[in-house]
Amino acid sequence: MSHLLNTFELNACLRDTNTRVIDCRFSLADPDYGLNAYKKSHIPGAIYLDLDKDLSVPVVSGLTGRHPLPHPQEFAAKLGSLGVSDQHTIVIYDDADGAKAARLWWMLLWLGKSEGVYLLDGGYQAWVNDDLSCTPVLPDYPSTQFDFECNSTLKVEADEVLSNISSEQMIMLDARSYSRFAGEEEPIDSVAGHIPGAMCCPYTENLDQHGKFQSPDELLKRFQYLGVNKVTNCICYCGSGVTACHNIFSMQLAGLPMPKLYAGSWSEWITNPQRPVSKQDAMISN
Repeated sequence: MSHLLNTFELNACLRDTNTRVIDCRFSLADPDYGLNAYKKSHIPGAIYLDLDKDLSVPVVSGLTGRHPLPHPQEFAAKLGSLGVSDQHTIVIYDDADGAKAARLWWMLLWLGKSEGVYLLDGGYQAWVNDDLSCTPVLPDYPSTQFDFECNSTLKVEADEVLSNISSEQMIMLDARSYSRFAGEEEPIDSVAGHIPGAMCCPYTENLDQHGKFQSPDELLKRFQYLGVNKVTNCICYCGSGVTACHNIFSMQLAGLPMPKLYAGSWSEWITNPQRPVSKQDAMISN
């Protein structure tokens, strides 16, 4: 269910009226950055979805993580209002390693759209580097309907994570950097460390030196090193349920079973002081 397009393949797709391109650029350091960048220049025909405003709902202090998932019905209605239906071919990009794009990819799977969803390999930077056309012109698609059937099996809640901490049948992968995983630093959340039993699997290592996804064979080796195989049960998490989707996408590229997403992730986990925290057994992929 993971699919990539290169820049020239996407350029050819732009002639197809059944294609919708979605720009997901966003910066935690500057929440207005993505929309401002989009308005200045974007891939022709692309619409914009904001991580904070569209791909998440407001945080409930003490209960949720930093990017709670929206209600599926409301998100489907948002897509329809922008002219995106479940029948469209959808191509997603960002300019930050594909993490925001992967979040939207996962959300579309969550709504039941398992085919016809692609990530632009290398994102917006690859498009610019290949000298393909950009525009400030905002598209105006007629509203439509996004029919959905939510697949609740794709995600887990904190209680299920807690019950699997000591399970030999479940592997947990943390997509954050090693320094955050090990509790050496924590620039965002109030508590440092990781969920006990998890292994560090930084999402950035799914990419090559050009910011494009590694080959399926290389990705398979990466995840097999951590014990993930074709029969493994796996839970992926990160800081707020965004970059974990990058690992999920990459595991699918590698031909591995679909892992589950702990959408609340670390920022939700630490809202309950009764949940255990570890800085031990810090393992990292290579």
